[in-house]
Amino acid sequence: MNHRGALILFFSTLTAIVLQSSLLPLYLVEMFKPDLLLIIMVVLALRVSYGTGMPLAWLLGMVKDVFSGLYLGLNGFSFLIIFLLIKSVADRLYTESGLLFVMTVSGATLVCMLVNLLLLVMLTDSPNLLYTMASGLFPHLLVNAFAASLVALLPLFSSEEEVA
Repeated sequence: MNHRGALILFFSTLTAIVLQSSLLPLYLVEMFKPDLLLIIMVVLALRVSYGTGMPLAWLLGMVKDVFSGLYLGLNGFSFLIIFLLIKSVADRLYTESGLLFVMTVSGATLVCMLVNLLLLVMLTDSPNLLYTMASGLFPHLLVNAFAASLVALLPLFSSEEEVA
């Protein structure tokens, strides 16, 4: 991990946490907030090694749990599963492609919602959980895809150096 990549990762994660936990909730309804930490985790899955990415993916999920008020460990587990799924096929893909990145973020959003739903159904007794999560899936998917397309336009995204 080079120093420049680590600094970029740190400041982008810090910015995403501030935006996602304090600024965006003031102006956007919950289902229209992009999941910026999931987008950072997808960038990690496409660009870094297993040894660096697995702890960071789990840590990003735990940070999301801490700042969102959900069950601690729910998103940590989901992010780790998604990281392993993406990383298992990332070596065979052209990871510099913006279209692939948007599609990967969309797939990661679907898998994250599905894993969270399965874990919540197994571990909690919440009525109408399926309806609540299904009603917010499509808007959340579109907002995450839009945010990923904005990230793919950044000049840093298409650079050849590793993120971390």
